[in-house]
Formats: sequence, structure tokens, C-alpha cells
Amino acid sequence: MTADPEDDFAGHEGDQVELADRQALRRVAGMSTELEDISDVEYRRLRLERVVLVSVWSTGSQVDADNAMAELKLLAETAGSEVLSGLVQRRSTVDPATYVGSGKVIEIKEVVESTGADTVICDGELDAAQLRNLEDRIGVKVIDRTGLILDIFAQHAKSAEGKAQVEMAQLQYLRQRLRGWGGNLSRQAGGRTAGGAGIGGRGPGETRIETDRRRIGTRISQLRRKLREMDKQREAKRAERHRNEVPSVAIVGYTNAGKSSLLNRLTGAGVLVEDALFATLDPTTRRSQTDDGRVFTLTDTVGFVRHLPHDLVEAFRSTLEESVQSDLLLHVVDASDPDPQGQIDAVRTVLADIGALEVPELMVLNKADIADSATIMALRANHPEAVIVSARTGRGIDALQAEIERRLPKPEVPIDAVVPYERGDLIDRLHKEALIESLDHTAEGTHVVALVRGDLADELAQYV
Repeated sequence: MTADPEDDFAGHEGDQVELADRQALRRVAGMSTELEDISDVEYRRLRLERVVLVSVWSTGSQVDADNAMAELKLLAETAGSEVLSGLVQRRSTVDPATYVGSGKVIEIKEVVESTGADTVICDGELDAAQLRNLEDRIGVKVIDRTGLILDIFAQHAKSAEGKAQVEMAQLQYLRQRLRGWGGNLSRQAGGRTAGGAGIGGRGPGETRIETDRRRIGTRISQLRRKLREMDKQREAKRAERHRNEVPSVAIVGYTNAGKSSLLNRLTGAGVLVEDALFATLDPTTRRSQTDDGRVFTLTDTVGFVRHLPHDLVEAFRSTLEESVQSDLLLHVVDASDPDPQGQIDAVRTVLADIGALEVPELMVLNKADIADSATIMALRANHPEAVIVSARTGRGIDALQAEIERRLPKPEVPIDAVVPYERGDLIDRLHKEALIESLDHTAEGTHVVALVRGDLADELAQYV
């Protein structure tokens, strides 16, 4: 094993890592993607990238490091890769030049050559210099966690808005990591390189990298304008709901926690459900009704993940604002995950970024049919108001619906009115928005005693 001189140095301040641990490049067991049958093997060898995963373990326990690597494996497979191996190095900090220690880069290259991998995926956000150094030394394509997540989003985006949001995030990511290859860095637009422009066309011009950066900036501006137009349409729909004072509930949570399954169970929405990360990118809003007849909306939102790229949060801000504007957040947690508390913390980090922490939250512990009972008890101890459900089997759904009904904003203005029969529209709104105590049909009209919201009380004032 090649010694790494940089790894042999440890400062005298801060947490120190044991020498043996720092020198070891630990292979993670169970990282290889298993292929089930020969037809599957032949297909996947043709279609899937063969990747090696690399991670630096700088904080937390070994369990945390293994959970992070297991999640990276799921992300890689979701993107369409065959994972051949996973490697972890323990260091106090990542190497500013090569992410892992420079000596470990040689060992990674040996693993890549022995396995026949064509891509290395690093579990961190790498800058342009780190990417270039690793690719030069290992000899295959290198991408980081952010690039991997952006690729998954690009594959799953279906709507025009989703595609525009993903493209803008990708371009913002690319603009910070533009790097030239060989002579491209010095290629000029003047003189003969400008397609033989000749006299009058020569000059310093732009380097290739400057041209690329300018074009990316232009495209980002176009996408921002396009998304602003789409924001106006979304805001119009949101304003309509607010005008009618329809309460809204947003379903948030970690990716693959079961948010779409829960929406389908609560509303019969028929939203795509898939055991894959980021299966839902485009928000879906459906109407639902409480047992006492009040109408409210449920919105399924994009899933979160640890270290969600900042560019993605910015690009999807208009979509995520559904959470900020809601009256209640259903925070869905995968209780069967090895680290559910880590998922909770990651979701709340993103909610803080978009300013949604002030919205009332109802935690939903999903997948109770396959979760460990001890894990559920521990989660309930930390979150006593959480509701335990299984969206797949229907367990706990009635209790969840009752809790949603209890937490929705209630009408507060009492009215006692006789509504003429020709004002059936008001009676319809009373059924949808009010808490009706009594309703009788008289000769003059419908006699209603109810609790209503302010705007409806104003319309009913003339009939009180």
C-alpha cells in the first residue's frame, strides 16, 4: 500500500484521527450491485455505467459513514449505474487538491483498473480543481454528489417547469466548474480561429471558457424569465385558494419516505409511486374533505436529501413555496430507515432555508409495517405527537385524517341566518367551509346556525 505523506501529518489542535485509520482506505462490504439473471446482466452491461464510490469519513461514527455510503449507492443506482465497489478513507478534513489523500488516489486508480469501472463518484461537493486533478490521475470520469443528484433530477423531470428548474440548477453548477482541455483554454475568437474572419475580424476576442460562461449566463437569464412566468400561474391558483379561504396541507419529507403513497391513500390521487429516490419532482395538489364537510388541499412536494445542493434549492424555490404558504406540514418520515433522525434533521435544514419552519408541523412515521418496533418507540419518545401509519397497508390512516382535521384552521365567526333558496351558492360554500351546527328548511329559506370565516360572514350579514 502506498504511503501518503500528507496523511501522516496531524495538527496539534482539534480532533485527531488515529494513524492506522488515516492510512487505511477501507472497502465497504455489500457495495456491488447484484445482477439477478443472465438477461439482466447482458442488458445492464450494455446500458449501465460501472462506478466506484469514494467517501471521506471526517465526522460522526462508522455507522454514520456506512449509512452515508449506502445512500450514495442508492443515488448511483437511481441514476442508472452498476456499483462495483465502495471505498472510504478516514481523514480529519478532505484534501483540498484531490478530496482523498494524494496517496489514496493511486489506490483508487488500482481499484478502477481491476474492476473495469468507467466512473468514480465522490460523496462530497468537489470544486473544478479537485475534479480535474482526480480525472487526470485516475484516468476516468469523476463526478461529485451534487452532479449525481442533478443527473437524477434531470432524468425524472417531466413538466416544463420541472425541466426548466433542473436545467437552471445544472447550468449554475456547471458555470462554477468550467474547465478547459488542452488548447481550448487559449482558443481565441479573433483571426483565423473565428472561421477565417480575416482583416477586420482579428483581435484578442474571447477565450473558449469566457464564451461558454457568457452563453451559460444568457441561458440562465432566459430560464429565470420563463420560471417567473410559470410562478405567476402558480401564484394565481394559490391566490384563488386563499380568496376562497381553502386550507392547505403540504406533504414534505425525505426522498422515498412514502409521500406520494400517502397522498394516494388520503385522496386517491393516482400519483406515480416508485421505490426510487426523487420519483416525484412536480408538485401535485388534490382536494380532500374532512368528516364534517370542510374542503382542504393536499400537495405532494419534491423529496429532500442530506446535503441537498444549494443550486437545486434555489431553482426549486417556487415549487417549495407551496410548503411555506400552507397551513399545515405533514412531515413524512421513513421509520424503517437506518437513520430516521438524520432524515428528520436534513428535512428541517431545507425547511429552514426556505423559511417554512414557522408553519405548524405534524410528523407522520410511515412504513410501520416494515419498521423495527424499537425504532418507532424511540422516535415516539422524541416526537410524542407523531402519528404512526403505513401508507401501503392503510394502518393508522383514520387516526391521521382525524389529526389533520383537528389541526386545520377552524372558522371562528358565529352566524345565525336565513339564506334565500335562490342563494344556493352560499349554502354550497357553507357546506365546504363552515362548521354547521344546525340547518333547517323554512318558508323563507334555509335557516343556518354555524361558525364561518370572516369573508363568508360578510356575505351572509344581510341575511342574519
